[in-house]
Amino acid sequence: MSASGAVPTLQEQLAEAVEALSIPHRFDNDRTLAEAFPVIAVAYSGGLDSSVLLHLAAEFARERGIRLFAFHIHHGISANADQWQTHCRAQSERVGAGFDTRNVTLATKDKSGVEEAARVARYQALGQLCREHGAGLLLTAHHLDDQAETVLLQMLRGSGVAGISGMDGANVAAELLGDANLLMARPLLGASRGELEQYARQEQVAYVEDESNSDTRYARNALRHKVMPVLAEFFPGFQERFARAAGHAQAAQRLLTVLADQDIAACLEGEYLSVPALRRLDSERIDNLLRHWLGLRGLRMPSSAWLFELRTQLLDAKYDAQLCVTHPDCHVRRYRDRVFLTPRRPPFDENTGPQPFTWRGEEKLHFPQFSGSLFFEVSDIGFNAAWLREQALSVCLRSGGERVRLAWNRPAKSLKYHFQNMDIPAWERPYLPLVFAQEQILYAAGIGMDCHAQPKPGEESDERRIALRWQADLS
Repeated sequence: MSASGAVPTLQEQLAEAVEALSIPHRFDNDRTLAEAFPVIAVAYSGGLDSSVLLHLAAEFARERGIRLFAFHIHHGISANADQWQTHCRAQSERVGAGFDTRNVTLATKDKSGVEEAARVARYQALGQLCREHGAGLLLTAHHLDDQAETVLLQMLRGSGVAGISGMDGANVAAELLGDANLLMARPLLGASRGELEQYARQEQVAYVEDESNSDTRYARNALRHKVMPVLAEFFPGFQERFARAAGHAQAAQRLLTVLADQDIAACLEGEYLSVPALRRLDSERIDNLLRHWLGLRGLRMPSSAWLFELRTQLLDAKYDAQLCVTHPDCHVRRYRDRVFLTPRRPPFDENTGPQPFTWRGEEKLHFPQFSGSLFFEVSDIGFNAAWLREQALSVCLRSGGERVRLAWNRPAKSLKYHFQNMDIPAWERPYLPLVFAQEQILYAAGIGMDCHAQPKPGEESDERRIALRWQADLS
């Protein structure tokens, strides 16, 4: 409501939403909105909703000296897609907005997956366009009816609190848009589809009709055309009540997130979770913690059945069990009462032979067949630089029987002994290569440098020394 108690207009709703987003950017100095967001963009499909949003945003941007772009994504699904693209370009020019467009090819044409494929491709392209044009804020035209549909759809899927929270007024969707600094806002989330239709009639806003919106084979369309009209008949104003329920769920989810942060702080030791610490929590808190832990890493939310199985195995497995539970995006492993998230990476080809190389003074060398890089760092300990340059070096996988002596006052020990002594999980060991100088082992990744080729203690040398270090690729 406005100060007078009247229902705010669409222009007022958009202005209030965007002005509120600029507040966190203005704590350190009294920057204007144009300084906080000098460039904003509208996700513009050409349909009713985004056309109204573009019309409103154009007026808003002109009044505040903000540069506005309209970004259109051409999916190629409809036979009319080329015409829509032309229409969007013309309408953007008409309201004074910059225009850019992308043609995307969907990964699937299957009816059951085309909605999700189109959504993913659309947002990836929008993120790219925002980066190219320097837009720090992307506006989308989601409205009150969209929110109601989202909440009902999530409930029908059996989603938890996070799912039935619906859409936020604004959020950073780094995984979706590919940019952690790009803010996405939905300034019309409190307006109904009827209000947008009325505005379009009054202002003579031109828009296109997407014929796929009437195809009830798509889940959201089936709700919109078959279910929502019945709800409106028997429960007038249900959209506002669904939105209010979504707000309650959002508040509950924020509390669950606070609790998960506290529990992770109590259970996290470095990069892994402590199983004894997890055992001090009840099952609901463990599941909440695990969901949050996965979410912090941008991984997909699992089902309740998957979480139950994971929790059962984590808590009931024997201490020495080599537990691995597969998630679509990673592996969840337990090793010596610790829980790790590890990437799903294929094993190295057993036929991968040694990779010969010569060191010519580089800071690092990348070995793609071993998914990592070897670093050469100046150090107080290590190999004489001149000697190292002269060697016929190679990187290879373990073949069995290798031994490493880490210091002159220690005996040589097998790699297995060192791995166990250094508490390196078994699944990491096959990915840790060795560095040889001809037949002499110089370095074992994860363990350290062999002392045989290094100067003995007390031997003075003016020669620069080089230490070796292995770093695995991030993905």
